[in-house]
Amino acid sequence: MDTPRRPASGTNYLLTSGSSTAVIASLAAALRSYTVDGVHLTETWGEDSIPAGGAGILLAPWANRVDRGVWLLDGAEQRLDITEPSKGNASHGLLRNTGYYAQSVAEDAVVLAAEIFPQHGYPFHLTHTAAYELNGGGLQVTQSLTNHSDARAPFGLGAHPYLKISGVPTEDLTLTVNADTVFDTDERSIPVGRVSVSGDRDLRGGKRVGDIEFDSAFTGLTTVDGRFEHTLTAPDGRSVTLWADPEFEFVHVFISRTYPGVDRAVAVEPMTAPANAFNSGYGLRWLEPGATFAARWGIRPRLG
Repeated sequence: MDTPRRPASGTNYLLTSGSSTAVIASLAAALRSYTVDGVHLTETWGEDSIPAGGAGILLAPWANRVDRGVWLLDGAEQRLDITEPSKGNASHGLLRNTGYYAQSVAEDAVVLAAEIFPQHGYPFHLTHTAAYELNGGGLQVTQSLTNHSDARAPFGLGAHPYLKISGVPTEDLTLTVNADTVFDTDERSIPVGRVSVSGDRDLRGGKRVGDIEFDSAFTGLTTVDGRFEHTLTAPDGRSVTLWADPEFEFVHVFISRTYPGVDRAVAVEPMTAPANAFNSGYGLRWLEPGATFAARWGIRPRLG
């Protein structure tokens, strides 16, 4: 009997609701694509590939980087695997190469989960759950983390979607981030301080993507109806917004010049804590034994 073919990205779940579709890969519980009325709103990648530039992956139990993979837990040094060799950091958590399993599957929704087992550098046992849902407001994602350990566990959650509006070169889109503070970083992308936004790093009034370069996190975000919003707008007025609950009080903006097939790609990454939070403590949360943390983010199109 022939063995069923299994793509490198694992099981891919197609969600549909009206004119909206989304494809969620079991690899890293990644958002492979999101389309409304035939307009692609996220960068995609082939089902037999790993996510290009981390596109669409979910991040736990930390987002972004841990400096040299080293941090202290109750005075004891912890050493994580170095997963960003070019800069010598532990990057994007512990689940980016993990296959999630389905807890429930529906036409317009899927719930995926994966376990983080105790290991060198992170001696805790947790479950990360991702619930994707298409609804009238767009695509909604609920990320939750449950601590099965006997001790409280430090964590941060994040996501790594690249937004776009197909048919419009991304460099011609205007990026708006309502934040009053930006992180300065060293040559290894580790934060070294925070400053008020100014000049090209002030995105509150919007900046054309082709005119700016970013690999930086922002905070001091302004809420809109109780949540944060970060928007790409086309010259014709169409837009795509990444919104996030107040728990995602940081957003990392990465403008890539190396994403396959395009001149520019823009990652807009909601995060509960910034890079190197395990060392700085800034934004770091602690999950008590048996407790669960949950927060939502999503993507809302305006294509009319």
